[in-house]
Amino acid sequence: MTSKNASAASEPATSLTDKEREAIAQMPYEEARDKLIQAVQALEAGGLDLDQSMRQWEIGEALAKRAQSLLNEVKAKLDAAQAEQANSADTAGTQSNLD
Repeated sequence: MTSKNASAASEPATSLTDKEREAIAQMPYEEARDKLIQAVQALEAGGLDLDQSMRQWEIGEALAKRAQSLLNEVKAKLDAAQAEQANSADTAGTQSNLD
């Protein structure tokens, strides 16, 4: 097996185009969440052939990763704000907070 074949074998096959992946990567949280719900509902409803099911699953995976990434960003910002607030609480009401 050549290195090209080895790298292709290590990457999962996908039916999503680069354009679709880019669109998902730019989605705000609410849109990604809503589209993820739609993908899950389509899978739960059944009636899809194997290719359609795999496509819905791939879309769902990409949307879930996008939504989780956005949630992680918000959590990091909240954690930083809480840490800053905790640090400033030590000096609240003292002269040192005027420095």
